[in-house]
Amino acid sequence: MSAYDPILYSRMLTELTLAFHILFATIGVGVPVMIALAEWTGIRRSDPHYLLLARRWARGFVITVAVGVVTGTAIGLQLSLLWPSFMQIAGQAIALPLFMETFAFFFEAIFLGIYLYTWDRFKHQMTHFLLMIPVMIGSSASAVFITIVNAFMNTPQGFRLDGNKIVDIDPILAMLNPATPTKVAHVLTSAYMTSAFVLASITAYALLKKRDHIYYRKALRLTMGAALVFSIATGVVGDFSGKFLAEYQPEKLAAAEWHFETSTQAPLVFGGILTENNEIKYGLELPYALSILAKDDPNGEVTGLNELPPDERPPLIVHYFFDGMVAIGGFLIVLGLAYAWWSWRNRRLEALKPEKTKLPRWLLRTTVWSGPLALLAIELGWIFAEVGRQPWILRGYMRTSEGATTSAHVDTMLLVFCALYLVLGITSVRVLTRMFRNNDAIDELRTRGIEGGLPK
Repeated sequence: MSAYDPILYSRMLTELTLAFHILFATIGVGVPVMIALAEWTGIRRSDPHYLLLARRWARGFVITVAVGVVTGTAIGLQLSLLWPSFMQIAGQAIALPLFMETFAFFFEAIFLGIYLYTWDRFKHQMTHFLLMIPVMIGSSASAVFITIVNAFMNTPQGFRLDGNKIVDIDPILAMLNPATPTKVAHVLTSAYMTSAFVLASITAYALLKKRDHIYYRKALRLTMGAALVFSIATGVVGDFSGKFLAEYQPEKLAAAEWHFETSTQAPLVFGGILTENNEIKYGLELPYALSILAKDDPNGEVTGLNELPPDERPPLIVHYFFDGMVAIGGFLIVLGLAYAWWSWRNRRLEALKPEKTKLPRWLLRTTVWSGPLALLAIELGWIFAEVGRQPWILRGYMRTSEGATTSAHVDTMLLVFCALYLVLGITSVRVLTRMFRNNDAIDELRTRGIEGGLPK
């Protein structure tokens, strides 16, 4: 390999952009759902605390949308500049979802602006709430269409290659490829789950700082309730995703589980170290679990990596990314169940004497970590999805090395974008921190004449 390798730098720059963008994109998809839940609950119960929650979350949401727009634009630019051969072939088949993703964002942005500037402008609060529905639809639709593009890269269809020319294009068939249902469902549920845990994490931090106000208790109840529902949904969809991989991308599932020989009654391996002879040391084996995941049958046959040529096998490091994603997902479900159990056990006392039902500090501390862990799981999941598809950029048709640019100065672009994302990351955190620190929720409650609910 020469000192300058455009393929390597193209992959590094794309990975950097996706890793940064996915954090803001995930929040951008999930937070509108949480805003809508808070406002709807506030209207239904005539509760000003939930209405203020929706108002404050909407303010912070605008910042994440702004950063998401910048990084999303960068992704579109890099697809054309860094992967010209890929776009020349696949771009015609996936042009429709790319266009629809842009349209969905415009749809979301228009109604978000109207929603933000019409608080207290309507006689009936439900009218204002209805403006959030297009924002939710737009943000989720944007995720759906861009995920369809990624699904197409994993199971391409709806076209035929005649040499290097793409012919017989059916864009609808390309969009409805086999990977679309599970990928779209997994992206949406995980985004909703992650956003709920991020908001719960912020709320738990406030409660730990001895700000035991009913406002924060209600916020934690809403966010943890939503987080539990969405984390269970994510786990169910993850099970379907495993079955999809077993049928359509068996090499990715085999790499994730270090499964080399095709066999029945295959165990699922967690952790461990792989030796040069492909032996697993120190790993935790769950008997029959891989066969159950792949086939819903403990005697189901699971394809091994040895069925494939060595140059078509994914990097085996994806095993750790898969394990990390699954472990965090399982932990978050348990955390949601723990909070639900505590709430159920103390529901009567909390309703009558909230000052005597303080949340356990261990539960609050763990909840503080739930947001960062959920974001980490998102990163691990996308790394597994993309690296696990290697060596293909368009599975079965084009290798990653064939789709990359041969231009110079990609290394310089990498440095420029590193600086850009560093500035964007620091700036967004500082702006959000100052926005809410200088406009404290309790002070805002007092300003609006909402003083009730302070425990004695």
